[in-house]
Amino acid sequence: MDRLWSPWRSEYVTGTSSPEDDGCVFCDHLAAGDDRETHILWRGKHVFVLLNAYPYNSGHVMIAPLRHVGDLNEMSHQERAELMDATNRSVGIITEAMNPGGFNVGMNLGPAGGAGIPGHLHMHVVPRWGGDTNFMTTIGETKVLPTMLADTDAKLRPLFEVG
Repeated sequence: MDRLWSPWRSEYVTGTSSPEDDGCVFCDHLAAGDDRETHILWRGKHVFVLLNAYPYNSGHVMIAPLRHVGDLNEMSHQERAELMDATNRSVGIITEAMNPGGFNVGMNLGPAGGAGIPGHLHMHVVPRWGGDTNFMTTIGETKVLPTMLADTDAKLRPLFEVG
């Protein structure tokens, strides 16, 4: 089996925040009150959709509960249902706007599962295109994204606002 080493992920995997850090970027974004500035694309009754500020690819969104909760078992049926509905809707909107060849969809639960924000669970929806990784990521430790975050926001926001 071949393996690729990604040294730029070491900081994320080993973690730089301490247990005393009680701030939550999702809760902070919700409280900020400026959805455009925080790239919150849509708010539902139980969950919201926002662009990832450090995307794996252009169009990478996250869906998180409005309530600060880190365990699926602590979510209500309504929260879990809306999380999946918003995930499905996000895939449809990104497909319409960006025409990817596929998606990675999933959650990292708990610190050992790779959760960077273990106290506030969230679903990742990452659009993928054939050949969307290249030598720059591996050798140059630089991710090449074809669109800026603000441009992606401008492309996706109107589609989220429709329904």
